[in-house]
Amino acid sequence: MKPALAALLLSASSAFAGVKLPAVISDHMVLQSGAPVAIWGWADAGEEVKVEFAGQTKSTKAGTNGKWLIKLGKLQPSAESHPLTVSGTNKITVDDVLVGEVWLASGQSNMEMRIKDKMHGLVDNADAEVVAAQHPEIRVFVHDSPFEIYQLPVPADEPAQDRAGSWRVCSPETVGDFSAMGYFFARDLLAALKQPVGILTSAVGGTPIEAWTSASAQQTVPELQPLLEDWKKRLTGFDPERDQKKFREDKAAWLKTRATALKAKQPAPKAPLPFKNIAVMKPGGLFSSMIAPLIPYTMRGVIWYQGERNAAGPFTTLYGTQLRTLITDWRARWGDDFHFAYVQLPAVKGVQKLPSEPKGWGVAVRDQQRRTLSVPHTSMAITMDLHGEVNGHPTNKSDYAKRLSTIVLHDVYQKKVALPTGPLFKSAVTDKDRMILSFDHAEGLKARDGELEGFAIAGADGKFLWASTKIEDGKVIVWNEKISEPKAVYYSFAGNPKGNLVNAANLPASPFRTDDWQ
Repeated sequence: MKPALAALLLSASSAFAGVKLPAVISDHMVLQSGAPVAIWGWADAGEEVKVEFAGQTKSTKAGTNGKWLIKLGKLQPSAESHPLTVSGTNKITVDDVLVGEVWLASGQSNMEMRIKDKMHGLVDNADAEVVAAQHPEIRVFVHDSPFEIYQLPVPADEPAQDRAGSWRVCSPETVGDFSAMGYFFARDLLAALKQPVGILTSAVGGTPIEAWTSASAQQTVPELQPLLEDWKKRLTGFDPERDQKKFREDKAAWLKTRATALKAKQPAPKAPLPFKNIAVMKPGGLFSSMIAPLIPYTMRGVIWYQGERNAAGPFTTLYGTQLRTLITDWRARWGDDFHFAYVQLPAVKGVQKLPSEPKGWGVAVRDQQRRTLSVPHTSMAITMDLHGEVNGHPTNKSDYAKRLSTIVLHDVYQKKVALPTGPLFKSAVTDKDRMILSFDHAEGLKARDGELEGFAIAGADGKFLWASTKIEDGKVIVWNEKISEPKAVYYSFAGNPKGNLVNAANLPASPFRTDDWQ
């Protein structure tokens, strides 16, 4: 037999020799407490596989495709390290396994942004935060090679079975590279629950929500078809390798021309536009490459910080449909109605001038995020007052994470928090020339400072005017003397809106509109 053929046959015969585990089931991981825990992998077809952990022993056989899955019984929280062993014709030991709370942190750059981020800068008090990060009970899973919108490669269309990555134990030596939102959220949970916390990180800067939802799920939603058709047109003829090569050639030529111009004390030419790998943003691509490899890792829920990429353009009003589709899709694939908590886009861009600016950056996304709270087991962190933006990337990430962790501790873990979030619009009643607005989480309703502002009111003509307001019996009464029959009220409806309605905890009200609000 020829050596090359022998090597090929040896490789084929050993392709599934012995049990194998996905990257996410590895040393230092955190398993979810209080729920059946999925452990899965690959082996030879029909091979018997045994999993042992914390006094439990479970067995199964690999299917004809080599896949196997075992579910451990419910586990008690434990910060004591235990090994997990998986045995077939070989034996794998996963060391230093804890049991606690597991969350998936996903979205775009504001979830990806690290404590010390080379692209987006440092979070507030970064050096002090790093020194204080003595939390071995916090573990973070990170993919080895996340995608980038300015680099190759292109995400695959078919869901990947695995993607290289590893769990990292929180320490001053490791925390600088953690997702800042993920870390601060985990730290808040650790302090409140006194249990280990695991964060699965899967976020890519500059990416739209359609990249994170499976293509097949989106194809079943009629409202999303124009968006998908638009993506087909955008990707037609796009060759990322060719375009990246051309950009590098253009940049090299520009650098030479620029150097010559500067030497001659002449105006420098304009730099070429950077290469952008739009294929990283294609519908379903990041789901296939960054989310699918994590399924069905057992977890309590998802924290999501995304929407900036969808905050403007012809399809921005679809964001609610997209977010609901993503939540439904992920839950179906995990086979679990897990909790989904997200950050409402904060105020950015120019300060509001008109009573209503519905086409402002992020306005439709914020409104759709609020409406998505109608989906069971969802929570939203209202962040309109937090600011801290540097090019759209807030540096006070601990404040943002605190808003998210506070409502999660209330909604998921039943911690007693009198006012876990700001006022949320509930209903509107017309009384002659006035509209009376009711809110949830409205105890101590007041203006944060000065007179109440940010409310606009319109009659049947749809022309909005600034409204007069007063707070009475825990409700907001809104009117304008020029409007005898009001039809709608908008609040904080602009990219960087006016608005100072808060509750007794000084938490801000979410922007809202009363028309077509359900």
